[in-house]
Amino acid sequence: MALEPCTEVPATNIKKSNTDLSVLKERGQREVFCGLTGIVWLHRKMQDAFFLVVGSRTCAHLIQSAAGVMIFAEPRFGTAILGERDLAGLADANEELDRVVDQLLERRPDIGTLFLVGSCPSEVIKLDLAKAAERLNHRFFPKVRILNYSGSGIETTFTQGEDACLGSMVPVLPHSQDEPSLMVVGSLADVVEDQFQRLFDKLGIGPVYFFPPRRAAQLPPIGKGTKLLLAQPFLSDTVRSLISRGATLLPSPYPFGIEGTTAWLKTAADAWNIDHERFEEAIAPQVNRAKIALERYRQALTGRKAFLFPDSQLEIPLARFLSRECGMELVEVGTPYIDRLLMDTEINLLPVGTALSEGQDVEKQLDRCREARPDITVCGLGLANPLEAEGMATKWSIELVFSPIHGYDQAADLAELFARPLERRRRLTV
Repeated sequence: MALEPCTEVPATNIKKSNTDLSVLKERGQREVFCGLTGIVWLHRKMQDAFFLVVGSRTCAHLIQSAAGVMIFAEPRFGTAILGERDLAGLADANEELDRVVDQLLERRPDIGTLFLVGSCPSEVIKLDLAKAAERLNHRFFPKVRILNYSGSGIETTFTQGEDACLGSMVPVLPHSQDEPSLMVVGSLADVVEDQFQRLFDKLGIGPVYFFPPRRAAQLPPIGKGTKLLLAQPFLSDTVRSLISRGATLLPSPYPFGIEGTTAWLKTAADAWNIDHERFEEAIAPQVNRAKIALERYRQALTGRKAFLFPDSQLEIPLARFLSRECGMELVEVGTPYIDRLLMDTEINLLPVGTALSEGQDVEKQLDRCREARPDITVCGLGLANPLEAEGMATKWSIELVFSPIHGYDQAADLAELFARPLERRRRLTV
């Protein structure tokens, strides 16, 4: 095992939902990235954390490619390469891992939290990273906390990497004294987090904690007084773990677009008994500014057709935004899985008759997409180029995860991400 540091440069069935929508459940070939991709945004968010993938050279190449790396930078992620001797059982993988961790922590004394990230290869040889983390914690804690989670792509979608990472942190969150607090759950760009913090302060809501924090060592407290407001819709396991620690979920749409952000903030305001007049006064400047900025893109998108392939788990909230705020027609909204606890408020806002699919049978979905000929198709990288070659405008779903798209000030930026491919396609056909 060797440390390779990265450089920063078929039958279907119909199931009725609790709305007027029906869900087409599909099980077949899927086209998704693995959970290791989450490291790309998580290592930037938690500035004292390091992510050590225990995997193959393919794992290392995936993360480097997804990160858009630069050869001169010092990243906070790397790969402990499982060699042929490790995979064949000729070397003690645990001893090799300990040696790699010793090497890493000696070279990087700034690391406060080390995540051991499992992969398909490490799971195939049944390397127990939970026991490895426990063993290493005995040596390095409290100077370095060592946690583990799985980023394997077996039967998961790529955003579940963040869910697994945050879930590994829940057991070590400090217990609060049950005083009221708000925990915003899900990674946000620092600029968006600052915007939301200013709005919460203006409304008199607090204390507010963001999870994950900017420094992994500064874990937010949790207790019976903690109220959860979700910023990302793909945190099923994390949310249930937080609830098991005594927290209460505030069901809400997600803060995409003006409508979604307003509903999201109103959910928190209602929990803190903020009166309506104060709430409207606090958000008015941001709402007015966002409406003006959004209008130019609404004109470009209104009446256009969108088809969303299942990939990032953002599809349902994005579809709601495209339909209700941008005037687009939804041909089909596909999503990897539907967690009713996290998604019912969004599903209830979709137009009646929306074609909603859960899971994937990629060939059947491609057939439906080609037949519909939508104006824009939201899909993974593996499908985008072939569809572009067929004359269809596409938007990479992974770009929507990497980009700051939450909140009022980003509403127009979010709409522009969909308008830009249409404009590019128009120029190519002139």
